[in-house]
Amino acid sequence: MGASLSNLTENGSGNGRPGLGDIPESCVACVFLYLSPPEICNLARLNRAFRGAASSDAVWETKLPPNYHNLLDLLSNPDVYQNLCKKDIFALLSRPLPFEDGNKARFQCIFTFLLVVWVDKFTGRVCMSISAKAMAITGIEDRRYWNWVPTEESRFGVVAYLQQIWWFEVDGMVKFPFPPDIYTLSFRIHLGRFSRRLGRRVSSFEHTHGWEIKPVRFEFTTSDGQQASSECFLDDPQQDDGNGSYKRGCWIDYKVGEFIVNESDAATEVRFSMKQIDCTHSKGGLCVDSVSIIPVELKGRRRKGVLK
Repeated sequence: MGASLSNLTENGSGNGRPGLGDIPESCVACVFLYLSPPEICNLARLNRAFRGAASSDAVWETKLPPNYHNLLDLLSNPDVYQNLCKKDIFALLSRPLPFEDGNKARFQCIFTFLLVVWVDKFTGRVCMSISAKAMAITGIEDRRYWNWVPTEESRFGVVAYLQQIWWFEVDGMVKFPFPPDIYTLSFRIHLGRFSRRLGRRVSSFEHTHGWEIKPVRFEFTTSDGQQASSECFLDDPQQDDGNGSYKRGCWIDYKVGEFIVNESDAATEVRFSMKQIDCTHSKGGLCVDSVSIIPVELKGRRRKGVLK
């Protein structure tokens, strides 16, 4: 059977019957328009016609975001990428692309910027993650309150760890040419400080306190007037399972809300924040990693931990 199946992938099956290799490349390309990029790459291994169709610019043009040229313009030396075939452009954009100090002006950010942008490999939708390093954090310069902790659990390699503070506020802003879509904005945070001991991940809650007294408020606004807010107790004793709150020791994405982008030509400015500014009590023992902006349809597929 293996030999028969193999023959079907070539031009003819050897007994007068047609095989997959007899299908015109243009017809294969029409089918590929309805498949996901990973499916196209898998089928490209079948025969020459499938390989040719899998390299067609007409196929990969439909997989790219409608404003992919704008994304290329944001890269360093964008002229280098303009002459790439569409398949190579998709491969380039589907890898997390870091934008740092050199692109500060292009993103029109008010802080030194650490950000990655990538195109989802299955849908071609644009995703973004913004490091805590890009945000304004109250007291971040004072090591009595905050420390930068290196870790492999963040795509940025470092997270902000709060030991104790009375006024807690984290603010950020990004201005970016998002393609038309519906996006979800979330904060990725972690109760407790984590480390590795004897090859195992362990969490310490020595400084974790104050988050069950008053809720944290999450907000964002966009340049076209959209806004959203939510409140949440980060540490709820009523959720105790005998070993501490279920929220402790885990990375959790706290959804702030959704916004809609209708036009791809104009850049959308998004300002976001999380705060708990009731100074009647202190709070601490919290890691702040990043803010993610991803299409709503991809939110359910997002894996726990670092999204790569």
